[in-house]
Formats: sequence, C-alpha cells, structure tokens
Amino acid sequence: MNQPHIIDAHSHLWLTQDTTVDGQRICQLEPNRSRSLFFGEERQMLPPFMTDGQNTAERFLSNMDYAQVAAAVVTQEFIDGLQNDYLSEVQRQYPDRFFCFGMADYRVPGFLRVADGLMQCFKGIKVPAARLPRQFLNDEMMQMMHLMEERGILLGIELADGDAQVGQMEEIIQECPNLKIAIGHFGMVTRENWMSQIRLARHENVYVESGGITWLFNDEFYPFPSAIRAIREAADAVGMEKLMWGSDYPRTITAITYKMSYDFVVKSSEMTDGEKRLFLGENARRFFGFRDLKVLPYIKNMSE
Repeated sequence: MNQPHIIDAHSHLWLTQDTTVDGQRICQLEPNRSRSLFFGEERQMLPPFMTDGQNTAERFLSNMDYAQVAAAVVTQEFIDGLQNDYLSEVQRQYPDRFFCFGMADYRVPGFLRVADGLMQCFKGIKVPAARLPRQFLNDEMMQMMHLMEERGILLGIELADGDAQVGQMEEIIQECPNLKIAIGHFGMVTRENWMSQIRLARHENVYVESGGITWLFNDEFYPFPSAIRAIREAADAVGMEKLMWGSDYPRTITAITYKMSYDFVVKSSEMTDGEKRLFLGENARRFFGFRDLKVLPYIKNMSE
C-alpha cells in the first residue's frame, strides 16, 4: 500500500500522572517503576523500560518516526490528570506533528470559564463523558458546546458503553450542527449496541476514531481479524471517509509495538488500498487540519 501520511487520531502524553478519580488515586508507583496504581490495582501503564513514568512528546516522536507516523492527535482523560500546561507546550514546540486537546474538570461547576480560557490555547476540547454522570449534558455543558461551535473548536468525546449517552449526543448535534465532533474508542466496539455510536457519524460533521481498538480486541490479539470486520461494518454504515485510525498510545504498546497498532490494517486483505489511505491518515488530515506533513523514511531493523 502506498501510504504517504499515517496520522494517529488518539494518543496520550504526560509528564506526571498523579490524580484522583471517583475518590481513588491513580499515580506512578515509586521508585523507578513503569507501573501505576489504578483504582486500587497495580497496572502496567507504560512499557516497562519507561521507568521514570514520563510519557513525553520526544519519546512518542521517536516511536512515530520509527513507525512512519507523520502526526498524532493527543487527547486527554481524567485517569491521566489534567495535562493542559504540558500539552500547550507540546503544541507550541511541535505544531506540525501534534494536535492537542485541552480539557477542563467537568465534575466541578464553573468549568465553562476554564474551558473558555483553554479555547485560546487549543483547537480542540476533550470531554470524557463516559467518566461523567450518565446524564452529562447540563446547561453549562451545552453552553460550552455552543461556544465551541461559534469559535470553530473541535470536540473530542468518549461515551458510555452502547447507547446510554447517544441521545444526548443527538441533542448536541441538533443544537450545534456546525460543531465538528470526533467520537472516541470506536464506539466501544466490543460492547453491546456499539453501532449506535458509530451511526452518529451519519451526521455531516461527526467522525469516529479507533483509539483503543487493539485493547478492546486484546483477547484475540494480532492481527485482530474481528477489529477489521468491525471497521468494515462501521464503514458500511457511515462510509470509510468518516473513520480514523487511533492507537491509544502508550497504554496499548504494553501489549504490542506501536507499529503493530496500525500494521494489522495495512496487511489486511479485506480493505482496499484507497480505504486504508482514508482510514490511516487522509480522513484525520482533513478533519484535524494537518498541513505540511513530511513523508518519513523506512528505517531497517538491526534484525533484518
């Protein structure tokens, strides 16, 4: 497949991971551990050689260059803690390689003022709705959606499993028809009623990214044939031009390499070369507005 530009539509970065979610602490285990305390359990949050707990842009760029990934979208999640200060610096330092989302703490009333300030620094705002109350769409949230639409700010959002929050998304889309929206985690594809989230992309400005799809099909493992079938099913419903590849770096590369997180698509015989180009980069380039992307050379391994 002649794929000039591969773009990762879902990744994470942080310098320090230390936060509290639902009253439980999430943080790096000390000393010199790549594992984290995650809701009371020890979890391998980073590859074991990243012993300082820092998931930096420079380390990610090294992975991206090796895997020939031209650019990446950096999202946020409550389990990582708010990373606005670091990500604004990443965006400033590497504007041609990263599109970073800002995020407010929507669990605290008054977040609209914070989000207003973030819109001065970021072209996208993230809402991890799956970690908010089931009824996440209150008056303040809708005000934020209208402000984002007015300013041309993108919305990145992950929903609770199935159709639990789909009705609220339909309300947002109806109220803010010009708001560009990226639905995350491929609609939580291994959960019941996942296609209800995918079908949101029938609306003109709604896209779906596949961040975490290798995690969701982890029991099956590489080359993830069920993930390919799910991508095909979603494309049949909304069109391949509405779907974007995402890795969910770095958590997914505790099980597979970064390149493997998209290589299963490249090697699939169930997608055409044109479909692969759309899914692996062209759709994300258009949606997020990436420009001046470099074609990265293939570097041979020492083992070849």
